[in-house]
Order: sequence, then structure tokens, then C-alpha cells
Amino acid sequence: MPELHEEGYVKYQSNVEKHRGYISTHRVDDTYSALYKAMENVFISIGKGEGNGKMSETIYKMDTVEKNLLQNFLYVRNNGLLFNKCNVDKNGKATISDPDTGRPIYIGDGIIPQVERFASKYVYTTLTVDAFQTAMSMMCQKAESATGNKFIFLCNEKMWHDVQRNLSAWLANFKTCGTYLWSKAANGYVNVGATFDSYEFAGNTISFKVDRTFSREYGDNKGFGLFLDLTADKTSGTPAIEMFTLKGGDFISNKLPGVGGLDGLSSGLVASTVAGSKLINWGYSGIAVFNPYRSFILREA
Repeated sequence: MPELHEEGYVKYQSNVEKHRGYISTHRVDDTYSALYKAMENVFISIGKGEGNGKMSETIYKMDTVEKNLLQNFLYVRNNGLLFNKCNVDKNGKATISDPDTGRPIYIGDGIIPQVERFASKYVYTTLTVDAFQTAMSMMCQKAESATGNKFIFLCNEKMWHDVQRNLSAWLANFKTCGTYLWSKAANGYVNVGATFDSYEFAGNTISFKVDRTFSREYGDNKGFGLFLDLTADKTSGTPAIEMFTLKGGDFISNKLPGVGGLDGLSSGLVASTVAGSKLINWGYSGIAVFNPYRSFILREA
């Protein structure tokens, strides 16, 4: 068109995908007898002789039922949001149901299954800095900017130890200043070694975080690590990973008192004729990785 034309066009490109996810129910129950609850503060006492034959008492205390139940609920939910695999078919029907009631049990995908479908993958026999550089280069190709990116690297304990040995050898090969690796304390002793929690390459940084949950899932004899780009959406501010739940439904606690009440020594109304009570922690939660392509899995052969 000539200058000062009446019409002009600008070409826009966009790519939108929809991923179907589901919210799961996580529930943990615990029951205890009325006598147990009454004696919970002092679990066991052992007479022990000390000094001049004087008898003293050693008291061992245990965690409360409420504390144990909360820890178990958080553990179950954390593992579910990480490792759960969806059990819903293409028609939206759950493949698992309660055998007594026939009600469907819906399970949504966790972070790992969502990422595994689309992540770049690298298998190594001996971990080297080249593996980190390869991963960072491929991650940067999917990032909005070629530099200035900060990636998180979650790994099991085997991978964590491999990272420490590898970066220590890398520094030694480059003949870096010795103060990185040792220092002499005021008492004359020499402290040797260092802990490496990040690595920078080509204007981008990865931070290493060890998670024992990965060790339990993938074992301690094979290294496993997951690169994630947690950069929020620059337009909407949406985080890279987000948990979904029902309003007020992320954590719900219920109590079913039996004879003796919740503390085992109380009078009043009860919901059971059994001399014991039940505690229930449960909630709804699902998780979404909004851009699973911006990820990388590093695994030992």
C-alpha cells in the first residue's frame, strides 16, 4: 500500500492449550480408646537408679493423636499433589469406585505426571556440568527471555550428593581460590569443603533443593531431578503452579466422640457407645502446572 494508506494489517500469533484436571479428596482417620487418651501425656515411666541409690523416674512422652493425624494428612496431601496419576477416562468417568457404595473416586494428576508428558528428558551415567548446561539451554529455549531466568531444581538425595561432588570437582579443575573450599578457624582447625546450592551459566541460574519425598519414591540408588521454571505469567501474574480447592474446603477437621468424650474422661453426649473416639482430617485439593513444557527431567541410568 502507498504511504498514508487507508488500511494496514498486523499479524498476531498465539498458542492456547487446554488441559483437563480434577480435584481430589484426601482423608486421614485415627481412632483411640478412652483409656489411651487419659494416659497419653505419660506414656511410660521407668524407675531408674542414680547416685547414692536414689530412685528417679524417667518419663517418655509421645506425640498427641491430633499432631500425628495432622502430620499424616499433610504427608498424604503433599505426596498426592506430587505423584498422583489421574484415573478419569476420556468420557469423564472415574475408573475406581468405592466397593461398598459404588460411588466414583476421582483422582487428579499431580505435578510429576503433568510434567512428565511434556518435559524434555536427559539420562546420564555420570553426572557432569555438561548435563546442567544442556538442561538450562533447553529450558531457556522455552522461556520468555534468553537470560535472567531462575530455575528450581528439585532432586532426591542421591542426585543431591552427585551435584555436590560434581561441582566440587568442577571448582578444583578451574583452580579457583582456595577460600571457596577451606578456611582455618580461630582454634587452628581447618574446615574443608563447601555446600553448593546454585549454578550459573550464560546469564541463567539454577537453585538446587533436595526433597526426601523424591528419595522415597525413586529410591536412593538412582539420581532423579526435576527442573521447573516458576516464573509467573508477566501479563496476568498467574503463578506457574497453583493449587485449586473448594471455598473453605482445603482442610476440614471432624471429631466423633465416644464414651469418655474426646479426652477419655468427660461426661456428656456421645456419638458412639464404644469407649473411644475418632478424629478425621480431610480436604479437597488439585494442582495445575500451567506450562508443563517449561520443565526438564534429569535421571540416572
